[in-house]
Amino acid sequence: MPTGSVKLQSIKQLGQENHSYEVSDEEPTGSYITITHSKKDEKAQKNEEQPAIRVGFFELFRFATCKDILMMVVGCLCALLHGSAQPLMLLVFGLLTDAFIEYDIELQELSDDRKECVNNTIQWKKNYTAAYNLSAPINQSDIGLLNSTLEMFVPLENRTCGLLDIEYEMMMFAFYYAGIGAAVFLLGYLQISLWVTAAAKQIQLIRKLYFSKVMRMEIGWFDCTSVGELNTRMSDDINKINDAIADQVSIFVQRFTTFVCGFCVGFVKGWKLTLVIIAASPLIGVGAGLMALFVSKLTGMELQAYAKAGSVADEVLSSIRTVAAFGGEKKEVQRYDRNLVSAQRWGIRKGLIVGFFTGFMWLVIFLCYGLAFWYGSSLVVDTKEYTPGTLLQVFFGVLIAAMNLGQASPCLEAFASGRGAATIIFETIDREPEIDCLSEAGYKLDRVKGDIEFHNVTFHYPSRPEVKILDQLNVVVKSGETTAFVGSSGAGKSTAIQLIQRFYDPKEGMVTLDGHDIRGLNIQWLRSLIGIVEQEPVLFATTIAENIRYGRPGVSDKDIITAAKEANAYNFIMDLPQKFDTLVGEGGGQMSGGQKQRIAIARALVRNPRILLLDMATSALDNESEAVVQAALDKVRMGRTTISIAHRLSTIKNADVIVGFEHGQAVERGKHNELLERKGVYFTLVTLQSQGDKALNEKARQMADHEDEPERLKLSRAGSYRDSLRASIRRRSRSQLSNLIPEASVPTGDISISRPDNDKNAFLEEDDELVEPASAARILKYNTPEWPYMLFGSIGAAINGGVNPVYSLLFSQILATFSVQDPVAQRKEINSICLFFVVVGIVSFFTQLLQGYAFSKSGELLTRRLRRLGFQAMLGQEVGWFDDHRNSPGALTTRLATDASQVQGATGSQIGMIVNSLANIGVALIISFYFSWKLTLLILCFLPFIALSSGFQASMLTGFAKQDKEAMEAAGQISGEALNNIRTIAGLGKEKTFVEMYEAQLDAPYQAALKKANVYGACYGFSQCIIFLTNSGSYRFGGYLVQKEGLHFSLVFRVISAIVTSGTALGRASSYTPDYAKAKISAARFFQLLDRVPQISVYNDKGEKWDNFQGNIDFIDCKFTYPSRPDIQVLNGLNVSVKPGQTLAFVGSSGCGKSTSVQLLERFYDPNHGKVLIDGHDTTRVNVSFLRSKIGIVSQEPILFDCSIAENIKYGDNLREISMNEVISAAKKAQLHDFVMALPEKYDTNVGSQGSQLSRGQKQRIAIARAIIRDPKILLLDEATSALDTESEKVCFAEL
Repeated sequence: MPTGSVKLQSIKQLGQENHSYEVSDEEPTGSYITITHSKKDEKAQKNEEQPAIRVGFFELFRFATCKDILMMVVGCLCALLHGSAQPLMLLVFGLLTDAFIEYDIELQELSDDRKECVNNTIQWKKNYTAAYNLSAPINQSDIGLLNSTLEMFVPLENRTCGLLDIEYEMMMFAFYYAGIGAAVFLLGYLQISLWVTAAAKQIQLIRKLYFSKVMRMEIGWFDCTSVGELNTRMSDDINKINDAIADQVSIFVQRFTTFVCGFCVGFVKGWKLTLVIIAASPLIGVGAGLMALFVSKLTGMELQAYAKAGSVADEVLSSIRTVAAFGGEKKEVQRYDRNLVSAQRWGIRKGLIVGFFTGFMWLVIFLCYGLAFWYGSSLVVDTKEYTPGTLLQVFFGVLIAAMNLGQASPCLEAFASGRGAATIIFETIDREPEIDCLSEAGYKLDRVKGDIEFHNVTFHYPSRPEVKILDQLNVVVKSGETTAFVGSSGAGKSTAIQLIQRFYDPKEGMVTLDGHDIRGLNIQWLRSLIGIVEQEPVLFATTIAENIRYGRPGVSDKDIITAAKEANAYNFIMDLPQKFDTLVGEGGGQMSGGQKQRIAIARALVRNPRILLLDMATSALDNESEAVVQAALDKVRMGRTTISIAHRLSTIKNADVIVGFEHGQAVERGKHNELLERKGVYFTLVTLQSQGDKALNEKARQMADHEDEPERLKLSRAGSYRDSLRASIRRRSRSQLSNLIPEASVPTGDISISRPDNDKNAFLEEDDELVEPASAARILKYNTPEWPYMLFGSIGAAINGGVNPVYSLLFSQILATFSVQDPVAQRKEINSICLFFVVVGIVSFFTQLLQGYAFSKSGELLTRRLRRLGFQAMLGQEVGWFDDHRNSPGALTTRLATDASQVQGATGSQIGMIVNSLANIGVALIISFYFSWKLTLLILCFLPFIALSSGFQASMLTGFAKQDKEAMEAAGQISGEALNNIRTIAGLGKEKTFVEMYEAQLDAPYQAALKKANVYGACYGFSQCIIFLTNSGSYRFGGYLVQKEGLHFSLVFRVISAIVTSGTALGRASSYTPDYAKAKISAARFFQLLDRVPQISVYNDKGEKWDNFQGNIDFIDCKFTYPSRPDIQVLNGLNVSVKPGQTLAFVGSSGCGKSTSVQLLERFYDPNHGKVLIDGHDTTRVNVSFLRSKIGIVSQEPILFDCSIAENIKYGDNLREISMNEVISAAKKAQLHDFVMALPEKYDTNVGSQGSQLSRGQKQRIAIARAIIRDPKILLLDEATSALDTESEKVCFAEL
């Protein structure tokens, strides 16, 4: 009997997941019925605003076969029947109630010993009426007797008796229930499995069509669509379509049918009561709507408020070295904490609002119950319009209808998002590519000579139509010659090569091969003539041999070896342990640059191409590998038409023809010497390269001259300019991208170059994952100051939990009143029960409010406390800790934002949920054992199944989601690799291969989906039918107890509804466990941070301090490597000493350890070996904050904070309050004062984040003023004036 339970749902559907009974929580659902009407109107409105959804609901099924359509139709029929099962049950339920009440009245009648049962009607016993002679005189003593006797002469209404065998009746009802239950199981199984199976087939087809269409698109299309977007579309968007056309549809049909049938039952059986109930329901809708509105608003506010604190954290963590150097840790923690307060305030308000509205809805619902039973009972008792059974049918019919409508609405959301996702995917599937690489059309020439000519070609990229890349380009490339294209970056050299491959078509003009316009040739055939070696060659994640084989399908091993030899790759391949079967790793990551390049050349040669295109083939290599690769290229160019693009002269000198490009035109053409004489584009490039070095030596000499001796000691570092300048010119002479691979780090023959690195990373990552979940006790310990809130919250939660079982008590009490014979007593009892409903509603309003507020308050306070502690712990770590890539500022701020707030899941509302469920179950069990322990034991046998079915469903779906994800991963890898390297694949003409590989991978997910369809269908059917079976068993046994043991019938209802509601509460409690687990892991990560002991601690006061700080510095035999790069030795036995008042300059090329020694002095790091002494004290024993307070630092790229200029200067000394006069005098010394006074807000001008509002010179001066304020004994200048022009440089130096 749906009672208790159903009511529960009606409530839960607002706002929370509803794991309740009958409709135990499936996912949202969908249907034809509504969609045909409502969606059309919706669509009409949508089109005016934003036509983001351009796919009608039925168009989603455009790829369905006849078989699929049949399956879906049958599935829908099953869903229709399934949906009508619940309302059907109500009819049975009404009859059952009436039977019980009849029986109870009969028992009461017969318990009067003056009545008897004759011929199946109740009559007065004969001897009573005969015995009295009315004419006899009446004694006073007889009066009482007479009155009672007089009523016997009133003829009895025709009450039947003896016909009602309650046990047999219950047996029949039990069969009805069981029959409906079995049908529900079957229908539930069919509706789900048929739809899921049909959807799986369609989705597989959509994936295939989509991927093969994407692989056929022209390259220009990929320029305008990001690969990441395509990858998400392949996974997420297609999954959204799947959600919209799978089980959701059948569940929607089912829920919607229940909704319609429920109202039908209500209106047919009793329209008056139905209207009364409907009248009150908008209040609930309004409450739910307002709650959703407020919650989203407040969540937004909370996030905004936290964003401010987050940006503080981000700023501080990104400039951690500056914070450490100026000892600003405590100041920053306070600044962060100030910003957390407002976030906390919004969070608490949110909790209060949620509590208020939840309470409000419970209140409305209980008032609604009270009203319905009061009005309904008057219809039953006074006007005799309804039987008690009818009252229940109407009441629950409307309730079930309303509830199912609420549960059907999420399905509409799934449909809408499915249609939105389908819009783009279907449009892509329907799009015809402009250059279709898989088409069969076009000529194939019999012999190819290899003459290429550009006729007046004008071109711009589709993604940037406003930039003209080629402008009336005319170039002739003769067959068999090597032509070099030179010119500055962006002159259109690579573009010309892409036009030859027909990746794009020119806007005007044409490209011809042997006089034929290449647009008329077959694309696959054209591309098969061309071998290309790019600047950043792309290898696929397979073996070396396979990579070479991609060049030409069906090539023999012998050809592969020949090609490898020609490309100078054979020797290094044979040195590898697995030779040609060595895996090259993702994107060729296991190979060095030179090795990748040579494999790519072998791949181009295996094609035996007529035309060889070399696009900066050697620019990314260091000199040694370049020589080897260049030799290979020279060997293979013979007899082929070769076009080579390069910046390095060595590559170009021996070309047959050199073509100079400028602004998308070919401006000159000739041999090396001819072009040098012309002094054009080529000449400029050559002179830039060879003469760059001379100009540099002068500069370095001047730098050494300006040594001043102020009275303070200073360490200054003027980097070796010559070095850095030479590096920048060398860099310019390569391509824009080539400096991605630093020269030193690519030893040629060594394959395992990136392996140690990967292993290390892998190890680190694992380390990150394996966090033991924190104990709940420790989380609660951080929450102890809030115990009063938690106590009151728990009391509120306990009362809320007790409300459900109390409801079943009241409900059964109402049924009991219908069998009371005395009308006055009956009316009085009914009224008092309805009043009690109101009281329960009001109580639950206040307790919900209390629970919501108390737990949100304690949770938000905990979040704030954890964030503060976490931030403080982060700032306390040594600087080396921040070098680890897992502790990048971004990762740390995310950790503060999310982990801290997730910990709430283990305290706060979680405790509320648990207390609530426990109270619910506890009260229910107490009530039911008290009234009938036998019946209770019977129902308890079903309880695990009820709880299981709702829990099982939730876990099952998440489990399937995970499986699907794993199954799709292999396919995703292929599609990802294909889309990322689409140019290489197009150049090799390998699109078909990748499409086939992808389709082969789709089979596993499809099989998994079919398996899932059956399992999921069975589970769904089971969870739907278990409640019918429970009712069947319990009412049958209840009938037995009523007849044999004289149990009052209302108690049967009371026990059954109490326990069924508690079962759903159990299921709900189990659904909260994922939050709890997540919270414990987040907490564990947090505690890991709090427990970490930094190697160099800022917060402790241990360590030496002394008064007359001199500033004698000695580095004794220091060796040092950075913790993040342990393989590179930075300092190797450094010995230096400086006396007070001396100036010491460090010079040297980049990376030789100048800045590192400065960082050791600041004690950001400790040397691995040797020591640093200050005034004879070993720095590792000196108190950290004392040491740093004596040192001022001005670095090359000074970091400022997002506050005013004055505050930035004051940051120099965080240990005392600094007056404005000091700030101004420091600014004057740093040549800053005049500039500041010229600004509108003077010293209150905000410098922007990281000082972005100021020029570099101004930032540098603020930094100098900040160092002066500190009045340090040791001043460190790390290229402090490199950002100033010479004039200001001299002035500043004089000052320092």
